[in-house]
This record gives sequence, C-alpha cells and structure tokens, in this order.
Amino acid sequence: MAHPVDVHVGKRIRHRRWLVGMTQQQLAEKVGIKFQQIQKYETGANRVSASRLWDIADALDVPVSFFFEGLDAAEQHQDVAESKSDKVPADILGDKEALDLVRSYYAIPENQRRRLFELARVLSDVA
Repeated sequence: MAHPVDVHVGKRIRHRRWLVGMTQQQLAEKVGIKFQQIQKYETGANRVSASRLWDIADALDVPVSFFFEGLDAAEQHQDVAESKSDKVPADILGDKEALDLVRSYYAIPENQRRRLFELARVLSDVA
C-alpha cells in the first residue's frame, strides 16, 4: 500500500504536468528516465527520491515545495470530502477533464471568459 505522502506528491506531479500540457513521455525525457517510472511516481506506487524530485520540479518549472503544498489540509479534510455530494469530485484537480476545462477557460479572452463564468453560474443555479 502506498504511503499517503507519496500519493500526494504523485498527484501534484500529475496535476502540474497536465497544467503545463506535458505528456508523461515528455517529462520522462526531460528528467532522463522512462515514462513508466513517471506513471509509478504519479500513482504513488514508487517513491520519488529527493534528487529526482528536484529534477522533476526543474522540468515542470516549480519549486520542490510545490509538491508538498496542501498535504496537511488534504489529510485533515479527507473525511469531509468523502461525505460531500457526488456532484463534485473530492479531488477535482485529479480529474483530467477538469484540468483541461481550466486550461481552456484561461485561453479565452478575459471579457468573454467573464461572460462564460456568469453563464456557468446561472446554469448551475438552475440545476
């Protein structure tokens, strides 16, 4: 069974990789490993060594501390998230579709983005 910290760090690697639009293969090549190893890191199946985490942080252009952000909050709020409605996943940023939506949303010009946001708000109130 994977350690919760390894799982959290792996999720943060995956989230950042998705946000910058990088494939596992591209990240692996930048770090000098095989993409299968990236898969194992992202699932928490394998622990990331300090030096490898340093290389991954450099490749993803974030500080090493990025991978540990939210760790305390994630543990404290795990029970609360599990009891919430099924409408929103507990780990919204773990959903590739949600990350793609966020990336696309920020690619829209600001004035149109604001109108889209208002439309989404109205639609969610109706549902």
